Amino acid sequence: MSSEIRFTDFKSDKQPTWCPGCGDFGTMNGMMKALANTGNDPDNTFVVAGIGCSGKIGTYMHSYALHGVHGRALPVGAGVKLANPDLEVMVAGGDGDGYSIGAGHFVHAVRRNVDMTYVVMDNRIYGLTKGQASPTSREDFETSTTPDGPQQPPVNPMALALASGATFIAQSFSTDAQRHAEIVQKAIEHDGFGFVNVFSPCVTFNDVDTYDYFRDSLVDLAEEDHDPTDYDDAKDAILDGNKEYQGVIWQNEESVPYGEKHGVTEDMSQVDEGAPEGAMDLVREFY
Repeated sequence: MSSEIRFTDFKSDKQPTWCPGCGDFGTMNGMMKALANTGNDPDNTFVVAGIGCSGKIGTYMHSYALHGVHGRALPVGAGVKLANPDLEVMVAGGDGDGYSIGAGHFVHAVRRNVDMTYVVMDNRIYGLTKGQASPTSREDFETSTTPDGPQQPPVNPMALALASGATFIAQSFSTDAQRHAEIVQKAIEHDGFGFVNVFSPCVTFNDVDTYDYFRDSLVDLAEEDHDPTDYDDAKDAILDGNKEYQGVIWQNEESVPYGEKHGVTEDMSQVDEGAPEGAMDLVREFY
């Protein structure tokens, strides 16, 4: 890893097609700064993205990247990390991608505790498909497909993560550049699965959860009497429905990553030429 890497080294030559003002610009910049600050470089980084506006991020970042199937980015990221533990693996997704069709994978990725980082751009709306309610939309959020609102409580991603055995849970705000990058950096440095839910406002389809709303509502846990290593403190903050928190909410300092726990530490990404002996017999037998 090089100490000469700058965050701009992670920028590709492809211009983002996100809407002007989209929160994903700030989210991505913070991810790149965090990668550079931790001494990673593009040749050592693998970004896996799901479907939705956030899914484009692998095109806009200069690194190894894969644009996965809807909701399936996490198992791909886990496979990459276990195949080559030397890579810095970062999975990016949205609230629809991660907490709806991808919710099952989210639960199991959390509990396996593979040493990678998951950044979710939570705009509380389906943006790419033109403004439907997402799993994190408010109960009364009116859209063209839910004119009276979803009429069901939004998913609490942090509560889901905590209940699944998460070892690192944080939340940030895409436009708070320095703080956001700092929080993502802590997730990268964590030994285990680092989960960061990022408030990343959609300026086109969500006129409720706006930049102004988060600026006025966010409470930074760094300025509160909060101990992120205290499970009860973390649980209280996560279940507090009256406040929107920013910062590291929970970190298990005794976390042991999956690879270390199960002895998966060798690079398995190099495959000898040709199929293993007997492989074709298996193919013929089952297909």
